[in-house]
Amino acid sequence: MIYEGNPKGSLPGRVAIIVAKFNQTITNRLLRGALDAFRAAGVSDDVVDVFYVPGAFEIPTVSGLLVQRSEYCGILALGAVIKGETSHDEHINRAISLMFAKQGAEFGKPVMFGVLTCNSVEQALARSAVESEDADETRDKAKKAHLGNKGADCAQALLEMVDLLSLCAKS
Repeated sequence: MIYEGNPKGSLPGRVAIIVAKFNQTITNRLLRGALDAFRAAGVSDDVVDVFYVPGAFEIPTVSGLLVQRSEYCGILALGAVIKGETSHDEHINRAISLMFAKQGAEFGKPVMFGVLTCNSVEQALARSAVESEDADETRDKAKKAHLGNKGADCAQALLEMVDLLSLCAKS
């Protein structure tokens, strides 16, 4: 038997999106992509809650509380950690990624890693493209190989995982 989640359809609960305010130009674009992806999949705005935190490092504190609440069937973490002159970014990225994985496994709910880990602002902009704002760039894949919106990608992955986990629970 082959099991695969479907990224369209109804959800068995609410979805929480946690957005870092640090690098807000980027994170607002990620949020917009995620919300657009949810809407395109038929998810009503009424079942999506958005929580803002100061930075990416604070996301696991909020996701750790929300993943325990029965009304949430999935958590989407959005942030942008951009490399600077020190290794600070590596410490943040490692800490939050481990926490998301631990929370998801412990509570059997998807905690999606929608935090960009980029070397430059240009890379972050390319990975948070918004069709209406970046119309010329989104059509020219040769110009930027990684163009897209990771917020939208993670929203679709969350829907797939919620569906797959419900299939796993039934099988």
